[in-house]
Parts: sequence; C-alpha cells; structure tokens
Amino acid sequence: MFQAPFVYDAPAQFAVSAQPEAPVFCLSHGVLAATAARFLEGFPGLTTYAVKANPEPAVVRALLHAGVTAFDVASPEEIRLVRAFAPEAPLHYHNPVKSRAEIRFALSEGVRVFAADCPQELAKILEEARGLVGELELSVRFRLPIAGAAYDFGSKFGADPEQAVELLRAVAAVGALPSLTFHPGSQCLVATAHAAYIRKAAEIAREAGVSLHRLNVGGGFPVSYGEPGEVAPLEAYFASIRAAAQEAFGAAVPPLVCEPGRAMVAEACALVTRVKLVRGETVFLNDGVYGGLAEAPILKILPRRRVISAEGVERSGAPQPFTVFGPTCDSLDRMPGAPLLPADVEEGDFVIFEGLGAYGSATTTRFNGYEAAGYALVSTAAAR
Repeated sequence: MFQAPFVYDAPAQFAVSAQPEAPVFCLSHGVLAATAARFLEGFPGLTTYAVKANPEPAVVRALLHAGVTAFDVASPEEIRLVRAFAPEAPLHYHNPVKSRAEIRFALSEGVRVFAADCPQELAKILEEARGLVGELELSVRFRLPIAGAAYDFGSKFGADPEQAVELLRAVAAVGALPSLTFHPGSQCLVATAHAAYIRKAAEIAREAGVSLHRLNVGGGFPVSYGEPGEVAPLEAYFASIRAAAQEAFGAAVPPLVCEPGRAMVAEACALVTRVKLVRGETVFLNDGVYGGLAEAPILKILPRRRVISAEGVERSGAPQPFTVFGPTCDSLDRMPGAPLLPADVEEGDFVIFEGLGAYGSATTTRFNGYEAAGYALVSTAAAR
C-alpha cells in the first residue's frame, strides 16, 4: 500500500511528486469535515454515516473527529470497523436481510437498532434477541413505486405500505420501540424525493395506531459528477424533509434520522490514474470498471476530471471524444460513451477524477491483479 509521507496541497501535487504507477485515492480530511458540518448543522435530526459508501479507516476516524457520533452499518465487518475506533457509538443495522449469526454478532457488539421488511426477518430478530426485546428499536422498512434515483432500492428491499402497517403493529405489540425507515434510492436528483415517503410514513403510523419512536429518511442525497450546479444543494433537501415532516405529522413529528453515504464522502476524495497508452482515439488508463471507476457505467457518466502531464502541466488541447478503457484484458472494462479528454493527452499523463470518495475504493476488485495502491492525504480534493 502506498504511504504518503505528508499532506499534499492537492491531487495534482501528489501525482507530480510521487509519480505513482498504480491508481491512488487522495483524501482530504478538511473537505470531509466541512461536509459533515453541513449535515450536522443542517439536517433536522440525527445524522448517521452509511459506512458502505467508504469503509476506509481514515474516513471513519475523520468523521468521528468531525462530530459524527452514529453510524449505519450493513455487515459484521462494518460493525468491527466502527467498534475499533468508537466502542460506544450507536450503530444502526439497517440492512433488511441478515443471517441469524449476523444478528447474534450485532447484539453481542451492543447493536440495538435493526431494520426488517418482512415477517420472517422480524421473527428472526425477535427470536435471536430473546430477553433483549425491550431494548430494541425495530425499524420497519417500506417502499414506494417512485422512480428518479440511480439505484432503485425498492426493487430489492422494503415492505409495501399495507404490510408495513402490520409489521409496525407487531413491533409495538412485542414491546420494542417502533420506527419506520425508507430509502428513496441513491443519487436522487430531485430535492423533494423524500417528501412522498414521509407523507406515506405518517399514513402508515396512523393506520397502525402507533406513535413512531423515530423516522429514518435514509440517504439519497446526491453529488455532482458533471458540471457544478447540476444538483440542488444539500440544504434544499433538508428544507424539503423538514417541511414534509411538519406537514405530515403536525405537532407530533418523530425524531428524524438520515444515513448519508455518497453525499457525505464523495467530494472528499479524488482518484489519480495514469495513461498507459494512447492509440489513435483510444486511451487506456491504469484503472477502470473493476477499480475505482466501477460506477461510471452504472451512472452513465465519467466523473469530473483533469489531465496533467507527468511534469504537472495541464493539458490544454481542445476537448475530443475518446474511447476510454481500463487496464484489464476484459473488453467490458470501458467507460461509458465517448468521454471528452484534451486532444493532446499523452502516455504517462495523469487523469485525475474528482468526487470519487464514495463507491470508489469500496467496490474495487483485484481482477487481473490490478488495484489501487492506497490513499494519500491532501488539503483539497479538487484536482489542483
């Protein structure tokens, strides 16, 4: 793993100084702290970090230092990671499908907040938590047929509202704390994405005759992968959530929780890649869809990028469409469409991608033996 000797000013300075041959993620603690502050000060409730977005230990430590006190976890490994740095931090195990062994492990680590979206999962949790039911907060996850996110989580998780009513009643009947949770899907580009879910949550609670302990509005807060200004600011989402909750619940708004992953950490990292070959109008990079650029074909966009020479000179050629491949022997290892790069791009140049703190290093593989060399620390995650 690459170990940066100190904090560089920016990814470009790191690239020129270190001349890395393998991809390297550049992490800015300052950017991460600033984003955390926006959530902690602006969201009208508790902010938990969804560890799945980036489980790098340095990210978890930095968020704790920035004031994030609770975490959304989806596996025993994520529980172990947070516990290594914050033994007492509240953990919300909101993966709706867990094995019995995973439930037992979570309970042994002090986890008392779980999600379920079907009677079978609820029964499993209650059976494994015998004697502890009164300590549990059980969040019923529901879904709605609303499109507009990059990932439709409702196709995999969530009870229909009618079933959520029955599940919520069942939670209250056994003496656990009854909550509701939903997730509008990752990268929601509409600032009112959460409002319909919040209104439905109020209807579910009223029909069930249950006063909610909490309402978790999930994540879905987007980041800009293209030109600045393509998405509404976080504060617009916070305002929409606050207004929808007040409208739906009146004076009895339950405590709110959110679980940002992508929006919390994306802008805190840049990915430094290098050009292996320029063959006509085709460029081969040392990273691709099996590495830090795994989301590019899914989101159908190549993130914001700059190209600099090995000496640090920014390429100034006219933008030109290229076919861009990653380093593996798989022809699927290709960026979507024909991304624009400077016409004077050359072998050995660095292509620096911004906004790759989320689902960059978290989803990398070692296919063909290629992988990122690790993390370097920078003052700013902007390319230069």
